[in-house]
Amino acid sequence: MNIYADLFLTFARIGVCTFGGGYAMLPILQRELVENRGWAREEDLADYYAVGQCTPGIIAVNTATFVGRAKAGSAGGVAATLGVVFPSVVIIVLIAAFLRNFMHLSWVIHAFNGVRAGVVALITTSVIKLLKKSVVDWPTRIIYAVVLALAAAGAFLPIDEGSVLNVVLSPVFLVLAAGVAGLGVRAAKGGLKG
Repeated sequence: MNIYADLFLTFARIGVCTFGGGYAMLPILQRELVENRGWAREEDLADYYAVGQCTPGIIAVNTATFVGRAKAGSAGGVAATLGVVFPSVVIIVLIAAFLRNFMHLSWVIHAFNGVRAGVVALITTSVIKLLKKSVVDWPTRIIYAVVLALAAAGAFLPIDEGSVLNVVLSPVFLVLAAGVAGLGVRAAKGGLKG
């Protein structure tokens, strides 16, 4: 099978097996891309997640694009991206056509509640794996603790839409600030020599 078809089918399988958005895909991406395929290392995937968080779009789609491009150039990025979104588009079109007829049924409501609970478990698993690989020394522990505290504040405190705090506590700002802090730690430890 050619590499573009392989990328498309691999990411289509990932896309069809995932419920709950980009973060729920993280454990599936880790298993498929790192363990099964060897297309990325854990560290690469963590970097793709971080950059994917800072760029517009869904983290899983951005990650698919990065992995596809690293594996087979720009055409590989397109193939992987199309693969990961294709099942969602088909499923969403089908659901949109019929959901209104079934949404009020109690078994549908309970099924969605179960899916949401499962997604939380999948996200928690991914967070634990990323934590073990990314928070490895005191500087990264401090960065993690500060960003976690700020993210929690942003999630739980009532903040006005136009407030400066709304910008400072946004995920994009926090990821960029963590990146700058990491560069600062690296520079303090002995320079940025590549």
